[in-house]
Parts: sequence; C-alpha cells; structure tokens
Amino acid sequence: MRPRHFGIAVAFWAVMLQTAQAWEFTPGTPCLLRHKTDEIAVELTYDPSIPVYTISLTQSQSFESATVFAMQFQGPAPISISTGRHVYSNTNKTVTVTDSGFGNVLNGLQFNQMAIATLGSQRIAIPLIDAADAVAAFRACDVIPAV
Repeated sequence: MRPRHFGIAVAFWAVMLQTAQAWEFTPGTPCLLRHKTDEIAVELTYDPSIPVYTISLTQSQSFESATVFAMQFQGPAPISISTGRHVYSNTNKTVTVTDSGFGNVLNGLQFNQMAIATLGSQRIAIPLIDAADAVAAFRACDVIPAV
C-alpha cells in the first residue's frame, strides 16, 4: 500500500472507530442511553413505571471521593448542576446519581457540545457531539408502550 493510501485508510478507520462510540439509545424497561470514550463510559437509565432516572459514570481507575458530584454542560445552552446524593460502586470505579427528574441533565446532554463531570479535583470530559438524537429518543421513553 502506498503511503498516501495508507494515510487515507488510517483516517477512514479512525472515523469508523469514533462512530462505534456514538451515543446509543435502547428502548425497554428500563430505557438506556449509553456512550463510551477511551476514558469514561456513561449510562443513563429511565424506568417509566417507577419513574426513576439514573446516570452512571464508569472509568478504569477509582473516582476521587467527594461530597459533591457536579456536571457542567458547555455549548449553546450552558448549565451547571450538582448533587450530594451520588453513590460509588464497591470498587469506586462507578459513580451513580438517581432521581425522579432529569430535565436539566437531559437538556445539558441534548443541547450542548461538552459535559465536564467533577468529583473533588477530578474532572472528566464527556463529548456530546451527535448526542442530540439519542437523547431525544431517550426523552420519549415514557411514551413507548410496554410489551
């Protein structure tokens, strides 16, 4: 393969790998919204029968222990949210927030370009490029009939 064609092939596969990490909505009970980067996995759930939302962030190393979990959404509709009602997994590699309302979280995810999750001094960037359609489908979860 000639060097120029090799570069084109590498660029093609880089784009394909990014596509594989797109935001993904899965209907059901619960409805799921997932995204994964090399640094972090994000999973939101919504069970319309309860109704309860969760957001979980998982990484390969332990999260810093902190009394406040915050998310700052950057882009055309910036918003910052925080809570002290987060819980850590046994390994401290997952942090989860559960609530009956996630309007600000969903607005932040759908209408912005970047989210920054903060626990103490630890900051984790979560790209929101191409999240809007999956978040819109996730929002519509409560109108999906049970099977």
